[in-house]
Amino acid sequence: MGIVNINDDSFSGDGTLDVEAALHQAVQMVIDGADIIDVGAESARTNRKAISACAEIDRLAPFIEAFSAACKKLQPRDEFQIWPPLLSVNTWRSDIVEAVLKSGKVDIINDIGGLVDDTNARLCFEFGASLLIMHTVGEPKVPHLTQRYDDVWETMLEFFDDRIARARRIGLSDNQIILDPGIDFAKQRDDNLAIYRELERLGAYDLPVLMPISRKTVIGEVLGIDLPADRDAGTISCLVRGLVAKADIFRVHQVKAVADSVRVIAAIELGAGYSSSVSSRGG
Repeated sequence: MGIVNINDDSFSGDGTLDVEAALHQAVQMVIDGADIIDVGAESARTNRKAISACAEIDRLAPFIEAFSAACKKLQPRDEFQIWPPLLSVNTWRSDIVEAVLKSGKVDIINDIGGLVDDTNARLCFEFGASLLIMHTVGEPKVPHLTQRYDDVWETMLEFFDDRIARARRIGLSDNQIILDPGIDFAKQRDDNLAIYRELERLGAYDLPVLMPISRKTVIGEVLGIDLPADRDAGTISCLVRGLVAKADIFRVHQVKAVADSVRVIAAIELGAGYSSSVSSRGG
């Protein structure tokens, strides 16, 4: 899952308000092997004010149309890439969710609000989209620097028990529900490391698991690196951990580096058949 930010205050410094520039980023990610593009028009940073719903739609709508058209001119990198690539919208407001789903060109809603009520799930059911449920505490765009857990896993599993049950009651099938442990959202360094360490526990739900690994604050804290763009080596470490835990989706900025890493690991695990099939296409 490649990350595209149509904003000017992305924490990783790769955001842009130029829709054409954002489209170019997304197309390059698809060429590099992205199966999903996750586009957001508002930074999740809590030291930035929320933008208006109108501003969010004005940024998203032209990108969604342009991306759909651009993908028709592309070819898959190899037989393993999901094609056509899926489009995910990263948001939390239900009016934005409804507007983008009405386009008929959005496959996934990445609900960074933690499904505070059933509205976004109902909209996904109505339009046949998948719902990515991220664990968090409290409202989006509000700092949670003092949040503490007696046991982060106990809290998170209780959260997912509730949200999954609600999504299923509304009518979403299991292949429409994706889980995200919400690394760095209302969590401190040790909480994040505990989640990575025991990630296999999410497998008990038998649902797709997204690993948010790219340039995370916890990587910077472990390595002493302030600049997010310098944390890509740590990102690959988290990728390897996620693959061992059988996570399904990896949300990243540097798609090519991660896609190439996955190819090499797959070749090691699966043998010559995989590597020769890739190399025969120039990979």
